[in-house]
Amino acid sequence: MRTIKLDIDMDSKRKLLWCFFWSNRAAIRTEGCAPFLIEKIVTSKATYASELGKILRISNDLLKNIEEDMDGGTSVEFKINMGDEIFDISLQNKVFSVATHRNNEIEEEIIESLNGDMRRGKPKICPSFPQRAGIDVKI
Repeated sequence: MRTIKLDIDMDSKRKLLWCFFWSNRAAIRTEGCAPFLIEKIVTSKATYASELGKILRISNDLLKNIEEDMDGGTSVEFKINMGDEIFDISLQNKVFSVATHRNNEIEEEIIESLNGDMRRGKPKICPSFPQRAGIDVKI
């Protein structure tokens, strides 16, 4: 598991999208264009899981719960599947952690990409990414 302190002035929604975006980008090298599927989300209020054969979408209400936990310092956990790779991601306001099940090099690539963006001060998020990842919000 790799962890990074997110020392950047950004709201929780953008941090979530930014961290997911780089997780997706790093996995593309080994997983190709497999879909980025959120399988499970654990907040302080509830655990959300995808139904068999369906995508777990992050609605505005669920996003509010996630943001409240992140802003309050409570960890929100995500299980994400992309191809044959599984990510376990944890996010708090200032801390992002990621563990991969098959290829640990992906973890390092994600952390390096986030760190590089922070140094440049311009986090990148592809505008079409949220919709592809099942996140029903605009950036």
